[in-house]
Amino acid sequence: MLQSLIIVGCVYVALLIGVSLWQRRINEDSKDYLLAGGSLSSVLGLFTFAATLFSTFTLLGMPDLFRVHGVGAWHFLAVSDMALIFGVIWIGYHFRRVALRQGYWGMAGFMNRQYGNRLAGAVAFFGAFIFLIPYVAIQIKGVSDFVALAFPGLMPVWGWSVLLVAIMLLYSELGGLKAIIYNDAIQGLILLVVIWIVGLSCLESVGGLEAGYTTLEAREPALLSVPGPNGLFTPQFLIGSAVAILMIPFTQPQVSIRLAIMETDRAMYRMAVGVGVFAIFVILPTAFIGLYGSIRYPDLTAFEFLSRALVVDQPPTLAAFVLIGLLAAAISTADSQIFALGTELRSLLRSEDDRQLLRVTKVGIVVFAVTALGFSLVAGDQLALLARTSFAGTSLLAPMIFAGIFGERRGRGYFLPSMTLGGVLVFLASLLGLIPDTCLGLRLDLFILMVLGTLAVLPIGAVSGESTA
Repeated sequence: MLQSLIIVGCVYVALLIGVSLWQRRINEDSKDYLLAGGSLSSVLGLFTFAATLFSTFTLLGMPDLFRVHGVGAWHFLAVSDMALIFGVIWIGYHFRRVALRQGYWGMAGFMNRQYGNRLAGAVAFFGAFIFLIPYVAIQIKGVSDFVALAFPGLMPVWGWSVLLVAIMLLYSELGGLKAIIYNDAIQGLILLVVIWIVGLSCLESVGGLEAGYTTLEAREPALLSVPGPNGLFTPQFLIGSAVAILMIPFTQPQVSIRLAIMETDRAMYRMAVGVGVFAIFVILPTAFIGLYGSIRYPDLTAFEFLSRALVVDQPPTLAAFVLIGLLAAAISTADSQIFALGTELRSLLRSEDDRQLLRVTKVGIVVFAVTALGFSLVAGDQLALLARTSFAGTSLLAPMIFAGIFGERRGRGYFLPSMTLGGVLVFLASLLGLIPDTCLGLRLDLFILMVLGTLAVLPIGAVSGESTA
């Protein structure tokens, strides 16, 4: 398997770098480098959007979530992703109409213009940074731990992490967003093919879907209902997860920037429908792998189960492709998020010198990548739940962002950005264990989101004392 991995891996990395070098010759200014020229077709949009959404947490996190917590894992992601597609079609039109009229560089800069002050943009950037860096870290963590377990003694976990970040930085710094988009198309296809081959193999190993569920019902019937044997999938968890995922296209900059650069509204609509189809196809086989694990390996740790299901129990060549698929899944999300944070930084900077802005942005991308690398070394192994926390954190920005998209600029001032910053800090305090994670019987993220949403729709003058005249 190691020989197959080296051959396939070298071909894969060469392809990524080759695409980046090709795009490097085309990049002429910040718009070409950071916004891919501002024109994205529906096909490329589909694959880059999907590859950015469905990452390591899909291939590693979702099977283990199903294995441990049951069929609610399907509701957790599949139903939520369908809501997300509806949000892209409905809200995306209004977002593009407002953003493109003003010249879009990033959500942080867009918020500055909409609110008429720099606090709004700073809050948007802070929220994205503080919750996306851990999300990038779990991509790095998941793949590094997995590969280190598959090849014990070959390289320490931190070595695999450094290698992954180095590859990601090399091709993204060389080719910019357009190179990332083309490579996302490659990575999305690899992920889809690999996960179906492994999923069908696992399903066949348990005698098919019906036989597998019959066996599981006899052994652990709680896995076949919600909230599951550990009580995770409560109504509040599922509702909060659906809301958090619905907000992703507008609260996570690596996704919102792809909406902004679609070449037409029609291309965006086609892309959204395509992503909905892709979502079902990429999530379904994770349920097969999870079913296999709940029957064969119910007592193993997450990475022990995944190592057996995805590598040890598969033919060597397929196992090598699985590892490349994991690498592709991790890179396709991590590079987009790190690069998007760089774009957000660019949107906040003020200078007439485009070259200087681009240099600062590239340095920022490297700093963000190194920060994520450091965080990955201390991250836990509950990838799906860590990803869900990231979604919940960035969703707290949604009321401020939606008010900026739909509302009138007049009279907003500093009130809603200040309250949003307060909500983010309170949620962070709960994650650190400084305060309880519930309030009035509600999950704290849901409670904060409800409060901020209420403040966003109330007349600003009524709650802040500002004049709306």
